[in-house]
Amino acid sequence: MSQLEEGETERCLKNGESAPSSNVDVQSEAANVSASKSFFKQNLVEQGLFRACGAVCFLFTMMGGLMKQKNAKRKSDMTLEEMYNGQHGFEDDEDDDSDWEPSALPDHHVVEVPKWFCLNCTMVNIGDDLHCDVCGEHRESGILKRGHLASPFYGAEGLTEDDAHAADGLQGPSLQSFPSDNATAIGFDERMLLHEEVVMKSHPHPERPDRIRAIAASLAAAGIFPGRCYPISAREITREELLMVHSVENIEAVELTSHVLSSYFTPDTYANQYSASAARLAAGLCFDLAAAICSGSAKNGFALVRPPGHHAGVRQAMGFCLHNNAAVAASAAQIAGAKKVLIIDWDVHHGNGTQEIFEKNKSVLYVSLHRHEGGKFYPGTGSAYEIGVMGAEGYCVNVPWSCGGVGDNDYVFAFQQVVLPIASEFDPDFTIISAGFDAARGDPLGCCDVTPTGYAQMTHMCSALSGGKLLVILEGGYNLRSISSSATAVIKVTGPINSYCEYDE
Repeated sequence: MSQLEEGETERCLKNGESAPSSNVDVQSEAANVSASKSFFKQNLVEQGLFRACGAVCFLFTMMGGLMKQKNAKRKSDMTLEEMYNGQHGFEDDEDDDSDWEPSALPDHHVVEVPKWFCLNCTMVNIGDDLHCDVCGEHRESGILKRGHLASPFYGAEGLTEDDAHAADGLQGPSLQSFPSDNATAIGFDERMLLHEEVVMKSHPHPERPDRIRAIAASLAAAGIFPGRCYPISAREITREELLMVHSVENIEAVELTSHVLSSYFTPDTYANQYSASAARLAAGLCFDLAAAICSGSAKNGFALVRPPGHHAGVRQAMGFCLHNNAAVAASAAQIAGAKKVLIIDWDVHHGNGTQEIFEKNKSVLYVSLHRHEGGKFYPGTGSAYEIGVMGAEGYCVNVPWSCGGVGDNDYVFAFQQVVLPIASEFDPDFTIISAGFDAARGDPLGCCDVTPTGYAQMTHMCSALSGGKLLVILEGGYNLRSISSSATAVIKVTGPINSYCEYDE
């Protein structure tokens, strides 16, 4: 998100991003580094291993600051503001202090501390333990092979050959347009996996390709997709279709990233050369799924897409989001004949972008349930007093949680007492769920307690609206086991199982 909230990062990620480098004179900094080397060598010889280790940390800090200063304007770290200002002067600097490296030290002076990041929740682990200290997932988890059906206690090597290839059906030319048999349609395309952060920082980025890999593996292992649900052919959304919800500024800013190896809209909203295409594919799938459901070609649908979209507003890309997929789907539904569209957003973060796009529109009712904490939880918007503007008051409904830890009972109660009564009165022709699964139990950012059964029950309640014309669009969710089990539970309600009671956690 535009900046992971400081309290949220400390509490959940336990590892923040590095601060921007200051405008320190490079020659002075280099002199400091040279002095630091001498200091380190003296400590290493005279003071012993304990102080030497401290000197290593000091030297890493000094050298890291110097290298960050020298490389601040390189293309890979370029911000969108710099791109717009035409600051394209890059000079490759080969002077990288390669004459000294920690690896050149004698082995008996090197202290290696094993560190690994959990595949499931991305949390850092220190030591040789086989299971994550935070979520308990096995270090060599098979979750990308079988999704949540893989055991969290054993590594991927324990999978059979059939298990290991459970998701193969999602690859290659097998994805064809779904038949017109009123079935559940799923939007997915492997090209969306190419959107990823190029520069590895101190912590893996939570919005990573593995999110949809794990869901796809779960659906394949369960025989749901491919199988009992049908794919829709993917295409990139057109500029004209995007202009229905976004300004030219947003569209051109996203497109600009396709010419740069790595760039950032905000400190944690990244893009690489494939991100613009991935964002257009995601939006195109949502547009076409909405049109297909409205026309009766599909019973309902699930958009297994990324990057997510609900923070993307009229002009800005932020919060991991580039284009607003739910807003695009709403416009497609109205083109297809839906006079009134309901958007229910249960992502743990408020969908400020979706609210901004429709806050003056009486034909779209936006309802969001999210952590708010008096505006201290990202992105800070979404108080109960934000109800719409300029004649559309009442068509924006926010249910802000005052703390973390909320679970199934809280969400179901809110649905029964607030969401469903208002939605029924609105009487929508089409319903969209912005389905972030970061309020799920175990999510490192949401820190809430919703289970797959809770998500399934909410979906079941939504399916009674708008004659069952329902499109579920993936938003956030950063624990692979939580997101894949929750998404599978939701799809079982909309598609082949059609009963949340039959879902087994």
